[in-house]
Amino acid sequence: MRLKSDRELKTNSNKLKFELLVPANNKDIAKKAILTGADAIYIGYSKYGARIQAGNSLEDIIELIEFAHSYRVKVYITLNTILKDEELKKIEKLINRLYRIKADGIIIQDMGILELDIPPIPIIASTQCNNTTVEKIKFLETTGFKRVILPREITLKEIREIRQNTTIELECFIHGALCVSYSGQCYLSHVIGSRSANRGECAQPCRKQYSLKDSDGKFIIRNKYILSLKDLNLSNYIDELIKAGITSFKIEGRLKNEAYVINTTAYYRQLLDNILDSNNLKRSSQGISYFDFEPNPYKTFNRGFTEFNINNNKKDLATVNYSKSIGEFIGIVQSVKKNYFTLNTDILNNGDGICFFDENKILTGTYVNKTEGNTVYPAEIKGIKPNLKIYRNYNKEFDNQLQNCEIKRKIPLTLKAKELNTGYMFLLIDEEKNCACHIISKNYEKAINKEKAINTLKIQLAKSGTSEFEIEKTDINIQNIPFIKVSKINEIRRILIEKIRKIRRKNYKYETRENNFKIAQYPENILDYKTNIFNEKAKNFYEKRGAKVKEYALESQKTFNNRTIMISKYCIKNQLGLCHKQMPIKKYTEPFRLIDEFNKEYLVEFNCKDCVMSIKTLP
Repeated sequence: MRLKSDRELKTNSNKLKFELLVPANNKDIAKKAILTGADAIYIGYSKYGARIQAGNSLEDIIELIEFAHSYRVKVYITLNTILKDEELKKIEKLINRLYRIKADGIIIQDMGILELDIPPIPIIASTQCNNTTVEKIKFLETTGFKRVILPREITLKEIREIRQNTTIELECFIHGALCVSYSGQCYLSHVIGSRSANRGECAQPCRKQYSLKDSDGKFIIRNKYILSLKDLNLSNYIDELIKAGITSFKIEGRLKNEAYVINTTAYYRQLLDNILDSNNLKRSSQGISYFDFEPNPYKTFNRGFTEFNINNNKKDLATVNYSKSIGEFIGIVQSVKKNYFTLNTDILNNGDGICFFDENKILTGTYVNKTEGNTVYPAEIKGIKPNLKIYRNYNKEFDNQLQNCEIKRKIPLTLKAKELNTGYMFLLIDEEKNCACHIISKNYEKAINKEKAINTLKIQLAKSGTSEFEIEKTDINIQNIPFIKVSKINEIRRILIEKIRKIRRKNYKYETRENNFKIAQYPENILDYKTNIFNEKAKNFYEKRGAKVKEYALESQKTFNNRTIMISKYCIKNQLGLCHKQMPIKKYTEPFRLIDEFNKEYLVEFNCKDCVMSIKTLP
């Protein structure tokens, strides 16, 4: 499938359905995300997910699936850690249970899972699988994967190439936190503190301070967040991503709070709908979402935004002076007094959280106690000076608005009423042509006021209350209008709604795959620790496909000397203006060394040909 133009988009519109994929820490956040407009949810079980802090019970997942499927929203379960041998039987049982409760797919990294006796549940290749080449993705497609999650570092050009050579579903990150390393290729957390990202325990060492020095011992930068990237925001590229071949648009954030998820989901729901509607394209779920706030991604957690590598941009990717949320730029300080300051704007409110960079370029924050127009009384005045830029990283008014907002999602239905020889037939029909029917007898008096009776029928039958449905159209085809009490009309409607709900639940189209995974030649011959093989089943998987396993995952080894522990498309030299393309005269002598908070040193290497940076442990 190749989408190169608007014309081809419209030509393929009957085949394609596009999915806004939203994260959820728990079932409650997931339900809010669904009401706000998510087409799919990814959520973790209590074990085996790459965010071990975001786990849920099977009972909660069952409840969520039933809720989601009523809107035709899919629920994917994250099982994307590498697994110990003794964990394989447990995960085999879990996958069988997930299949029975109709989870729509599992996201995995460990290929040992494919060697187990598992049901035909759809399998999605996690970004932890390091899906960076056409050859790797073709292999996964041939093997039997439903979808691959592309790396955050992907470019539009690379997506187009993958699409031209494969037909597998392509999922792409469009918003949220960025890992500095290729996913699955970062071992920094494990090496520093025995908390493996591949085991769901990443301690986020990339958000810590580091120093950098050259091989002569000269410090290039001290105690800065030089591995902490800004957050991803590809809202300007959604149409291009559709044309390139993406059908699932993924928001990052299984550890984020409800406000973040609601706000971000609403923002991309509006954006995606506008693009789909203008191209006559379809979304993958049903129902229209209504919310009474104006979404703005700058008003909830963000470290500032970047489009990262989507168009080979290499500039200003990191948040060198901070690693936490910076929020939205508000204004510039005009004057400062003993306990207040004035701004060139008056949009701050009591209770807001503000931040700014002090004279040492360190991000500092405080709360707003009171405002009077553009005069602000902060909890702490220290560090605030004229001409200082002020950011708002907590918007109390917006947060209150999100907490108290009205969000609902309605599935459109058509109601029809017909007169039969023996009674009256009422029908509810959805967009899938599911139909609920209820017939009442003709034991009703003829209405004296025909017009009033038919209006009462239309008004009462169109009410859907707090249900997930909205009766958009009513077609009353009755010649001899009966007089039916309002209470009886309401009863007819309730019966119809309950019937259509049951019919829709029964007729949910659950996807399956071929149960047997095919044998195809793996695109690499020799596999080292970076393939993340952690159990015997995974080893068997690769060896059946022609690869030789040289060693197991780094997590199984006791020493880490002279090992690459991070591979990144982000370049420290570029960030600091030291790239030879920017500075022909070398100011510092390579190789560089990275120094963490424990004074432990790591070697930094640069592959300028491919624009890739690696961090290694010392020999």
